[in-house]
Amino acid sequence: MKIGLVSPYDYAFPGGVVSHVAYLAHFLIQSGQTVKIMAPCTRKGTRYFEEEVIPVGRPLPIPFGGAIARVPISPWLPGKIDEILSREKFDILHLHEPFAPMVCASALLKSETVNVGTFHAFYTKSRVYWLGKPAFQRWIKKLHGKIAVSRPALEYASRHMPGDYCIIPNGIDTEHFCVDGPRREEFNDGKINILFVGRLERRKGVAYLLNACAAIKRRFPDFRLVVVGPGKLLRLRYNKLVDDMNLSDHVVFTGYVPGDELPSYYRSADIFCAPATGGESFGIVLLEAMACGKPVVATNIDGYASVLADGEEGLLVPPRDEDALAEALLKLVQNKSLRSSMGGKGLTKAEKYSWPNITRQVVNYYNLLLAAAK
Repeated sequence: MKIGLVSPYDYAFPGGVVSHVAYLAHFLIQSGQTVKIMAPCTRKGTRYFEEEVIPVGRPLPIPFGGAIARVPISPWLPGKIDEILSREKFDILHLHEPFAPMVCASALLKSETVNVGTFHAFYTKSRVYWLGKPAFQRWIKKLHGKIAVSRPALEYASRHMPGDYCIIPNGIDTEHFCVDGPRREEFNDGKINILFVGRLERRKGVAYLLNACAAIKRRFPDFRLVVVGPGKLLRLRYNKLVDDMNLSDHVVFTGYVPGDELPSYYRSADIFCAPATGGESFGIVLLEAMACGKPVVATNIDGYASVLADGEEGLLVPPRDEDALAEALLKLVQNKSLRSSMGGKGLTKAEKYSWPNITRQVVNYYNLLLAAAK
């Protein structure tokens, strides 16, 4: 079948939805499907595998929900998208965040084929859905199928748009994120390495992690925090925090790390930490760490708790609680056998989320919708 995948966000800028779309395209192609991606893109020619990307619009950085959404705003986009859809004649149009402006929303309204929407987002407040409810209730009728990546994402979307949803989680590349492979020699000095991976945004909770590290230092000074991810503005603030707390010898900021190098950081870690304060519908970075055999300390928010079982693959702590975060990290820092046990359980769980397994679920869902449409 010929499948069009639509992303609302800048395809040249790494993020959860972009990564999902790229991997899904790759494994759909590997399974014999014909796939093209429609997405805004600041750098023409961007691709992560063998996928073909049709650039649509130039994205602008717009603050939203504690993050930055890079989406295009242009009166010419609907016409451009209409031309693409008329030319490509997809059997399935799969829109990720189908109501997001403007690419996905325009594609959904212009589409005359079988439409599938994947809902990734989860927020404690649903202001956008509340404001857009009259329009969304009309638009949702154009969706033949609805996928949510987790139970929290389903509950968030269905609160204002009831209906039948199929839960198909995010996947991970378990051949890429795995135990065997190169490590970072610069971190192989006997120190306990705590790893954070993610964009430097307030909701990711790095400030709470830095404060927790100040507490850890008083009881166990032989550790290192490695912070992987882009974000220049908050990086300046975090550097000042590090200096103020005398953590300069304990914290390393790497900035953006290319995807092919990322597993080496996971493998070099002893503990992975995800201290986000909310707004996460899933825990993809948790699964990447688990696939590399690492125990996880994460905040007990819905998206993370849907992936991590407290006391099994790692430990869950209340968000914004620096003391609880420090205690959980210390518990693992000081107990090698517990790290090993939790890492092993995480490795087993991660296999269930491999992209070949997830892709089979998606293709089966496509076939059900195509059969129903006929």
